[in-house]
Amino acid sequence: MGFCINFAAKTMIPALKIAAVSYLNTFPFVYGIRASGYLNNYLLDLEVPTLCADKLKQEEVDIALVPVGALPEIKDYHIVSPFCLGAVKEVRSVLLLSHHPLQKIRKIFLDIDSRTSVKLVKILAKHFWRINPEYESVHIGQLPDTKQPQAVVAIGDKTFAMRNHYPYVYDLAGEWIKFTELPFVFALWISKRGLPDSLTDPFCKALSYGILHKRESLEYFKDKLPEDEDCLRYLEENISYDFDDRKKQGLFEFLNFPDD
Repeated sequence: MGFCINFAAKTMIPALKIAAVSYLNTFPFVYGIRASGYLNNYLLDLEVPTLCADKLKQEEVDIALVPVGALPEIKDYHIVSPFCLGAVKEVRSVLLLSHHPLQKIRKIFLDIDSRTSVKLVKILAKHFWRINPEYESVHIGQLPDTKQPQAVVAIGDKTFAMRNHYPYVYDLAGEWIKFTELPFVFALWISKRGLPDSLTDPFCKALSYGILHKRESLEYFKDKLPEDEDCLRYLEENISYDFDDRKKQGLFEFLNFPDD
């Protein structure tokens, strides 16, 4: 008599690949992903906003924290989390810095790290400030202190030090709120395909854990915090993480606003 033995191969579940922004405002998210215990099988890349969007577009990751200015370039995207990077008042880390008042600005250099701030400053310039400057893209972080532009849009942690070198500081979230009376959304958690609840539920729980443990997230990243900055106050007062109905309205307004 012959024997037929079937060996059932164990199905290997691939790791959830995640791309997040490498700035202070994302530390609670990253802390939640790494320390909450809700996610065990994952790979996490920390990048500047533009690279997060590019990695998702090229399907190098499953979920990415994508700057909303890049959403029109991504077909059939899915919002996978009720959390965002948003602001309901001045955000303090997305700025137009200038040596001249608005009406005397002739050229604005643009931080290439974020498509969102580029679109936002162009909307504000044309429709709110009523100015018509030239624009030029630049790697802000690679410029020496002796060659800082006369007017520049800068984002992220570098703004905390940069703002001290400019007499005129315009907070782009604050200006948007003055203009529209709506909050602003900078980034959302996005996937290019529908993901099962078995992946998104623990992911969202991890994010929520991080938001509820902001102080612990700062201790976790204590070697990467900006100097002389009240980081906890920034996370608690200037960054708003819930993607609520008002933010959805603000996002709709931004995405449908002509900037040319």
